Amino acid sequence: MAKDKKLVSEITSMDEDFAQWYTDICKKAELIEYTSVKGCMVIRPYGYAIWENMQHILDTTFKETGHENVCMPMFIPESLLQKEKDHVEGFAPEVAWVTYGGNEKLEDRLCVRPTSETLFCEHYANIVHSYRDLPKLYNQWVSVVRWEKTTRPFLRSREFLWQEGHTIHATAEEAIEETERMLNVYADFCEKSLAMPVIKGKKTESDKFAGAVSTYAIEALMHDGKALQAGTSHYFGDGFAKAFGIEYTDKENKRVNPHQTSWGVTTRLIGAVIMTHGDNSGLVLPPAVAPVQAVIVPIAQHKEGVLDKAGELFNELKAAGIRVKLDDSENSPGWKFAEYEMKGVPVRIEIGPRDIEENQCVVAIRYSGEKKTVALGDLATYIKALLEKEIPEGMFNKAAENRANRTYACTTIDEINKALEEHGDGFVKAMWCGDEACEDEIKEKTGVGSRCIPFEQENLSDKCVCCGKPAKCMVYWGKAY
Repeated sequence: MAKDKKLVSEITSMDEDFAQWYTDICKKAELIEYTSVKGCMVIRPYGYAIWENMQHILDTTFKETGHENVCMPMFIPESLLQKEKDHVEGFAPEVAWVTYGGNEKLEDRLCVRPTSETLFCEHYANIVHSYRDLPKLYNQWVSVVRWEKTTRPFLRSREFLWQEGHTIHATAEEAIEETERMLNVYADFCEKSLAMPVIKGKKTESDKFAGAVSTYAIEALMHDGKALQAGTSHYFGDGFAKAFGIEYTDKENKRVNPHQTSWGVTTRLIGAVIMTHGDNSGLVLPPAVAPVQAVIVPIAQHKEGVLDKAGELFNELKAAGIRVKLDDSENSPGWKFAEYEMKGVPVRIEIGPRDIEENQCVVAIRYSGEKKTVALGDLATYIKALLEKEIPEGMFNKAAENRANRTYACTTIDEINKALEEHGDGFVKAMWCGDEACEDEIKEKTGVGSRCIPFEQENLSDKCVCCGKPAKCMVYWGKAY
């Protein structure tokens, strides 16, 4: 009962106000703090450690797939940004401008990087001359600025951290293969490291990246039934290359334009983890990205031998490669339990005098709430198996079940509205004729927009859900963050 009271005072219930529940977790789990710069946040050490773990896993994969890290400037001259018309129009409303350098007004305004296609294109034009120079597989880890009107921690802020991959290839086939390969890298990362199920698919023409030939995305469903775009991968064709004068001499000694890709994920993945796995006690972190994977809480630590045994367990788990913490502070065990539940630590280990006598300890699993008694000699092996297999699989299955319960197959506009009204927000699967007017009308009449055209197609009906004309494909629709 005391624990329930504590939680009520600490975190708003997700059923009562999901948005406030989310903000409470961001603040009380010490992930962020607000600043005097509107729409920008401090990512605190615990939040940044989660990002570092994500970064490490992805960066290792990028390097294994042949990519190299580079770093482009933060500023883009307006004249450079203007070179690709669709691209500049797409980003114009979100751009922040530098107009003065010191006391002098700049002749050519500088845009604070919203994305780096133009800078990479300028660089490629300088270094790509022959087919021997291709491909270039580059990535950078930087921050970008987009002047968002409505902001929310991790999900949408004016400055955020991300990685952006930019590659350039001799042929369309190679570039398309790269676009799809990197989308699969993202999907694997989300499903295996973040225990978050995603749908892979293609964006509709109206929803693709400014200047791209095609945009692919992974879409996840949050606990409240809203969709979240978790990563994108774009195929640019040779449009940017033509706009920026990137040419190379091919094997037949002809001057031709190369083909490009771009792909990225951001710190919004932290928001995705909170909203996919979190509960009314706080964060629930997947072991792969948890800053602390296991915490040891000594019970009656003032009694002889308790801290010594807790220290032995700490050393044993650390030697097994587990990110472990021993909390020997003077706070009560109850306070510690609530604190590490709030912070989403995957495993809690309780050890007290009686446990030591019986050569065992109690292991509490955060995502399921289960408690198990484990022999001390088996602890490291048991915890490792929990972290590597049982917990990620259990978390994934729980999130997949939520998605399945909130996915509705509909064949008419009325069916969509009825499903949303009766069951709440979620993914709607419905057929579409491919006409943008129908896409707009569906959103207007139901509130759900197109999320992606999934690679795994189903034939729910022969007719478009909106106009009744022959359907071209099935689309996932939803309200989105």
